[in-house]
Amino acid sequence: MKLAAALLATSVLFFTATAQDTRRGSVPPPPKGPTPKAVDGHPDFTGYWRDDGNAHPHGNIGKDLPGFKLPFTAAGEAAHKFNVEHTVDPESRCLPGSIPREDAGDGGFQLLQVTGTTVFLYQYGTFRVIPTDGRKHTEDPDPSYFGEEIGSWDGNTFVIDSVAFKDVNTWADENADPVSESRHVVERWSRPDVGNLHLELLIEDPKFYKEPIHFQRSWVLAPGRETREEACTENNIDVSAGHLGPGPGSIRADGTRGYDTLAPLPPPPSKSNPAQTILPPGVKNLN
Repeated sequence: MKLAAALLATSVLFFTATAQDTRRGSVPPPPKGPTPKAVDGHPDFTGYWRDDGNAHPHGNIGKDLPGFKLPFTAAGEAAHKFNVEHTVDPESRCLPGSIPREDAGDGGFQLLQVTGTTVFLYQYGTFRVIPTDGRKHTEDPDPSYFGEEIGSWDGNTFVIDSVAFKDVNTWADENADPVSESRHVVERWSRPDVGNLHLELLIEDPKFYKEPIHFQRSWVLAPGRETREEACTENNIDVSAGHLGPGPGSIRADGTRGYDTLAPLPPPPSKSNPAQTILPPGVKNLN
């Protein structure tokens, strides 16, 4: 029980720390060499990719804009205000991060590339499957967190064109910036050498933003790492204890965000304070 409590404390501290930016110079240098090729002759993006430590501030789609200020429409301003004041972070409730949020955060991911399909594997068990078999968007796709994603190649650049997103329970980034169901997202991925992966991202969402948003960043190869199994709802006090408040926490002048005053951890289990199974609301313990 003491070990479980220590692990819980460690995991809370880990996620608190990763809400901040990766410290510059803290990422080991990636391997060197030419870009590997897949059997079809295109660059092979297969591997585990981690943040290169140069995207600052993390989790902010406005990181490349003056003052990190996004060009909100009136509806966008209202949606952002609502998220900050009334919406609990969807990812903290174990919902998929969606796009562009997964591209903006500092979590690593694993890429698997086979003929006709490219797969992104994220933490929390979230994944994306992008077909690259020449298909087009369907006439009336069902909305989803990652949208209907179609992959294609533009020379050595892998292009993902995504439409048909859900309009609820999703943030554009970790600052609670909004995105609507009408957004159109284009990702352009390139691998200039064996150790580096680069993204040029375009977000078009005229409902919430007056002009398209351009975003770019890079990742480095982490040999030997892989996406591990993770059950987001298992022993997750964020989901079941009801202590989370709305919004992303304070947004600082440097564009980072988070809760500077953290709620105290519960005491470790003991004879006088036995461990209890925490169940989601409405679920009864059958024991």
